[in-house]
Amino acid sequence: MKFMKLGSRPDTFYTAEAVRSVSSEVSSDLIIQVKGSRYLLHKFPLLSKCLRLQKLCSESPDSSSQHQIVKLPDFPGGVEAFELCAKFCYGITITLSPYNIVAARCSAEYLQMTEEVERGNLIQKLEVFFNSCILRGWKDTIVSLQTTKALPMWSEDLGITSRCIEAVAAKVLSHPSKVSLSHSHSRRVRDDVSCNGTESLRHNKSGNKGWWAEDLAELSIDLYWRTMIAIKSGGKIPSNLIGDALKIYSSRWLPNVTSNGHLKKQAVSDSDSESVSEVASKHRLLLESLVSLLPAEKGAVSCGFLLKLLKASNILNASSSSKMELARRVGIQLEEATVNDLLIPSLSRSNDTVYDVELVMTIFEQFMAQGQSPPTSPARSRMAFERRRSRSAENINLEFQESRRSSSASHSSKLKVAKLVDRYLQEVARDVNFHLSKFIALAEIIPDFARHDHDDLYRAIDIYLKAHPELNKSERKRLCRILDCKKLSMEACMHAAQNELLPLRVVVQVLFFEQARAAASGGKVTDLPTNIKALLTAHGIDPSKHAAPLSTTTSVHAEDNWGVSGFKSPKSRSSTLRMKLAEDDDFNQNGLPHDAIGRNSRFKAICAIPAQPKKMLSKFWSTNRTATEKNRVKSV
Repeated sequence: MKFMKLGSRPDTFYTAEAVRSVSSEVSSDLIIQVKGSRYLLHKFPLLSKCLRLQKLCSESPDSSSQHQIVKLPDFPGGVEAFELCAKFCYGITITLSPYNIVAARCSAEYLQMTEEVERGNLIQKLEVFFNSCILRGWKDTIVSLQTTKALPMWSEDLGITSRCIEAVAAKVLSHPSKVSLSHSHSRRVRDDVSCNGTESLRHNKSGNKGWWAEDLAELSIDLYWRTMIAIKSGGKIPSNLIGDALKIYSSRWLPNVTSNGHLKKQAVSDSDSESVSEVASKHRLLLESLVSLLPAEKGAVSCGFLLKLLKASNILNASSSSKMELARRVGIQLEEATVNDLLIPSLSRSNDTVYDVELVMTIFEQFMAQGQSPPTSPARSRMAFERRRSRSAENINLEFQESRRSSSASHSSKLKVAKLVDRYLQEVARDVNFHLSKFIALAEIIPDFARHDHDDLYRAIDIYLKAHPELNKSERKRLCRILDCKKLSMEACMHAAQNELLPLRVVVQVLFFEQARAAASGGKVTDLPTNIKALLTAHGIDPSKHAAPLSTTTSVHAEDNWGVSGFKSPKSRSSTLRMKLAEDDDFNQNGLPHDAIGRNSRFKAICAIPAQPKKMLSKFWSTNRTATEKNRVKSV
């Protein structure tokens, strides 16, 4: 910390009362009133250095009276700053530091203590001390910049704020070894949960590249924003360090967010003099300013941090532009997100759902708008080779490999996001106010190639059917139309075959693919019926190869989990199917759908399944079955 003493008596330190008692040494003929304080002083020492007081005294109508009164109601810095200037005028030693240098400079400017009035005046001395000492130290510059908040207009007009910001930015952009640091300043450890995550802040050591972030986090948002703009414009700080600094600042100033999407009361009661709306308005401004400072580079900040900012923007009712920018940034790196990150509470009065599905839908749309595509096909690659024939073979090979890596990464991200969509659907499907159209739209936002299996999607559909028992038959069919039965694993097929909530047509398809897969797993599939082999071929399944069941690793709630144990026997599944056939009015007396005749081969093959489930199952198992399977058929 830099200190400086000015005055003709360097060995003596005077308190604030020294100015008030100066009248005992000289005759008093001037009364100066600063806010609520009055000072009985002698004119000459003050007027000889303060041009403003000279003008005020000459213009005062009671200048001939014994005690002339001069009122200074708008004096910058208040009583303390005036006493500092008065001490200097009377030759009393004053002590300057980063805490009072700004107020002293503004008050000296107000009193017009320039070199034109008297050589060696206060303004010149303050400027020398400020430029040669204050701006050279890191801590001193930060403290002085903070004090400009009390006198914003004066500090701007005198260039104090801009000079402090430039000095801070220059120190951040320079090597830390060239900066005078004081790491006892602004060291606060916060272990609580804030909007930027559950992790506690781990302070960097002085040698780390991000040594400056924690000290800057003490600045108010307007000064912090200007300082970060100056640092970013330097172009030397990596984007990830900028992101870390924003994360530290948000942890310092943004209110804590609870798991149910509300602000903790302690964040609102920090200032008793401010209303809840005023505090929320400040937090909203802070959040929107942080969003504008986010680096443009992908990965500069984590996807989880962006989503927590998005949750905070929902709670604080931030501007739609800030929400859209956050949604766009989340969409760019959505493959890093988790389901819990996407569970954004809905606080809109017009939305009766538990979670803000519309906002998440926007995020998924932004992800799909990134222009990612599956891996380049060999034919397309050959065409690219022909178009670039003039280039060298080495360059072509490098460009081709880079293209494949980029497209593969895009394809891989779509696979991850497809899993994310299905697992998100499993969570929001429990909401009784979640509309069917939104469920289908959210499920269909991901292209079909991104789902290698439909097990997670089937789980979401099953949860939705249980949470919405009021759905009619057409709505259930509409919901299950997004499900591809041939992409279900063996476990999922076994569960779906006895799921009484599914439409009959879906159960029939599931049973068919389940038994076709069981027949194909025996190894000898040449004796499969012609219609079964045709149906397998039509759906892209090679009947000559073993169809291994797809793995299911999704973690679900205990009541939604399903496995092999406890399933109904084939006889029980046959009874269930027989009941559904008898109750479904889409089937005529012969067991054929009314609208199935004349349709494509898929439904023709399904219609070819015998009306009696017992005969259907025995026909499927008639080829290449073991002794155990034969006994099972007999028991049926």
